[in-house]
Amino acid sequence: MAELDEVRRLADECVHCGFCLPTCPTYVLWGEEMDSPRGRIHLLKELLEEPSGGLPTATVATHFDRCLGCMACLSSCPSGVQYDRLIEEARERVEEAQHRSLGDRLVRELVFRTVPYPGRFKAALLAERIGRRLPLPAALTPLVGLAPPWRSTVRIPRLTPAVGESRGRVGVLLGCVQRVVFGDVNAATVRVLAAEGFDVAAPRQGCCGALSVHAGRLDEGRARARRLIDSFDDDELDAIVVNAAGCGSTMKEYGQLLRDDPEYAEKAERFASRVRDASEHVSLEASRASMGPVPMRVALQDSCHLLHAQKVGGELRAALARVPELEVVEAREQQLCCGSAGIYNLVQPKAAAQLGQRKAAQILATEPDAYVSANPGCLIQVSAALRSEGVAIPALHPVELLDASIRGLSVEKLRAGARG
Repeated sequence: MAELDEVRRLADECVHCGFCLPTCPTYVLWGEEMDSPRGRIHLLKELLEEPSGGLPTATVATHFDRCLGCMACLSSCPSGVQYDRLIEEARERVEEAQHRSLGDRLVRELVFRTVPYPGRFKAALLAERIGRRLPLPAALTPLVGLAPPWRSTVRIPRLTPAVGESRGRVGVLLGCVQRVVFGDVNAATVRVLAAEGFDVAAPRQGCCGALSVHAGRLDEGRARARRLIDSFDDDELDAIVVNAAGCGSTMKEYGQLLRDDPEYAEKAERFASRVRDASEHVSLEASRASMGPVPMRVALQDSCHLLHAQKVGGELRAALARVPELEVVEAREQQLCCGSAGIYNLVQPKAAAQLGQRKAAQILATEPDAYVSANPGCLIQVSAALRSEGVAIPALHPVELLDASIRGLSVEKLRAGARG
């Protein structure tokens, strides 16, 4: 846990103005003060006033657990309150207090013993098909309901040379969910980077620790961060490119996460300084690839961890603006999370489903040819919500549109290969 004086200082920066309220998904759903950012900060401050620093009661822990960690409040707060660090502190205390039900603990253990391990995760998705035919404990039904009907595991070469003369060398994160379910997104990312003149390295690597950090399992997250830093121990890398927004937001904070580690603090800062989202990297570098038309109307949903945590919004739009004849439309309520939020849709399925259905309705109102988001969790969550409405709209990562434009894919082939 962080030093109490530091946490108190961060909490005191909140002036309870209320600007965060209309952007907080749980406050919008329920109108409950303790399920808003300023309400949770108030609860944390009360805990900090206890002589021992305080562990939350079961009731208080529930309010912290209900937070999606979407960080929309970071964008709406005029005082610059670092809510991300505060909710991280609160969740670590919740983990230590251990007030959760047996079913909740079971789901969390299943997630953290499978998802960060691609081999186990593949096996779990195969077992999920059986689970659709057999009765399961109520606590496990979200795992089956959200599992996508599509799978795409693609083997990525250790090194992909640049097309034409090389202008740099980048590493690429393969991810956990991304590697198993969205292998085609990884392949598209590598092709786009190579077409833009970069040698692309994909070393052996494990989980980045984002799921653990966002769930308050900080020691576990730190251990995974150290291993990933070691995996990319290559001084020739100009950037480390990430196509999963939740992973990228944590990797950019490795310096903060490992600040007290004498062996890794400096390495973590250097690593974090080189992390870029795929759309960010493409938009910040002069384009070299020839782009063909992609005549589609796509509904873009900002991933919360890309827009609010990484502050990457304009760069994503600039990257998509390179594609001729691509029409990008934005649904209403962009500031509200879709309900994915790491493992939130597994441990808070009712709230997540409400938010997913709300997001699906706003997307459908734009009458798009496809739905686009830069985070695997968002693609899974919103696709599930759309399927529950009886609609199967193709779901694409932005990099797939760039790849289709560069390769000259027809809209028919792009849509045929899309998930929905």
